[in-house]
Amino acid sequence: MPEADVRRMPDAPVPSHRRMSGEYLALHKYLNDRYASTVVLTFQQIEALLGFTLPPVAKSDPAWWTAVTTATDMRYQDAWKLADRTAAPNLPARIIVFQRGT
Repeated sequence: MPEADVRRMPDAPVPSHRRMSGEYLALHKYLNDRYASTVVLTFQQIEALLGFTLPPVAKSDPAWWTAVTTATDMRYQDAWKLADRTAAPNLPARIIVFQRGT
């Protein structure tokens, strides 16, 4: 019996984008589902969405929101980055401005 002509199918392309998962998923979903270009949230509103308190550093260090990194320990930033937003903290006012596409 002749051997079947078996051709290897090319591997499916690996998506170049990450998917949001983890404890900051609710924030990502909220930001992603907003049509407004600018969304302003207080720390209290963010914590209500998340269901837990933000770490103290989030309330004291602007770099927690704005650092440009791909470090695994900073994947919480995917919550806004994967929603195509930047975060601009105003720590004295206890608010974060999430801007789309900047």
